[in-house]
Amino acid sequence: MSEDHQKNEWQKTLLEKLATASLIEQRRSRRWGIAFKTLTFTYLFLLLFIAMGWLGESGVRLSDRHSALVDVQGVISDDSISSADNVIKGLQLAFQDQNTQGVIMRINSPGGSPVQAGYINDEIRRLRALYPHIPLYAVVSDICASGGYYIAAAADKIFVDKASLIGSIGVLMNGFGFTGTLEKLGVERRLLTAGENKGFLDPFTPLDPQQTDHARELLGEIHEQFIQVVRQGRGDRLKDHPEIFSGIVWTGQKSIELGLADEIGSTEYVAREVIEAEYLVDFTVQEGFARLFAKRFSEVLLQVFNNASWKLQ
Repeated sequence: MSEDHQKNEWQKTLLEKLATASLIEQRRSRRWGIAFKTLTFTYLFLLLFIAMGWLGESGVRLSDRHSALVDVQGVISDDSISSADNVIKGLQLAFQDQNTQGVIMRINSPGGSPVQAGYINDEIRRLRALYPHIPLYAVVSDICASGGYYIAAAADKIFVDKASLIGSIGVLMNGFGFTGTLEKLGVERRLLTAGENKGFLDPFTPLDPQQTDHARELLGEIHEQFIQVVRQGRGDRLKDHPEIFSGIVWTGQKSIELGLADEIGSTEYVAREVIEAEYLVDFTVQEGFARLFAKRFSEVLLQVFNNASWKLQ
C-alpha cells in the first residue's frame, strides 16, 4: 500500500470519527435542550398554579377520621356551581367515604330554583336514611334564604352566625309590563297564539285577571310545598309565629328563637365540637378545568394590571 493511499485512509477515518463525534455531541445538546425546556415549562406552570391558588397545603388525607364538607354557594340553579347535580354528587361522595364522621353543608345562598332545591332536599333525606350513623349539619355564613333554607331544612341541625340572614320562606314570580311604552313609541305588538292562554303573562299585553289568578294559584301551591318541607325538617322546634312563612328574613340570633335554626356555630366549631372530627375534607364538586382556568387566569391578569397601574401612578 502506497504512502499516499495510507494517508488518504487515515484522513477518511479521522473525518468519520470527527463526524460521529459531532453527531453525538449534537444529540447530547438536543437532549439537554429538551430537558432544560421541560424543566423551564414545568417551573413556569408551577408558578402559574401557585398564583392561581391551585397548589398549596391541600391536607387531603382520606385515611383519617374527618368531617366532610360540601359547599352550597350562590344561586341554586341547573347551570350554576350549586346545581342539584353538583351538590348531590358532593354529598354522595361525602357519605360514601368510610372515614366520614359527619357531613357539614356550608350554605351561603340567597335561593334559586325550587326544583333544584327540592332535588337536593330529597337526596339529603335519602342519604340520611341510608347512612343513619352519619349526621348532617347545615352551617350558614352570610345568608340562607328561600331555596337555600329549603335545603338546610333537611339537616339534623342548622348552625348560624348571630348576624346571618335566615328564612325568606316564600315564592315569587316577577316580570315587567311594557304596554304603555310600546304605545308611546308607536310600536304595534303582534302576538299570534294557538290556545287562549299561550301568551300567559306576556309583558307586552295588559294583565288578564284569569291568568293572574292562575299564577297566584301556582305560587300558592309551591309555597305550600315549601312550608311542608320546613315543617317536616324542623318539626316541634318551630315556634308558632304568624310571619315565619310570610317570606320575611330574620337574623341568625332571631332564627334560633323562632326555631328556624338551632345554635350559633361555624364550620370549624361544628367539626371540632359537635362531630368531634376536627380535620375537614372538602367533597365539593369543583368547576370544570377549562372554565376554572379561564376564570383564575383572568383574575391573575387583572391583578397584575392593577398592580402595574398602581406603580405607574
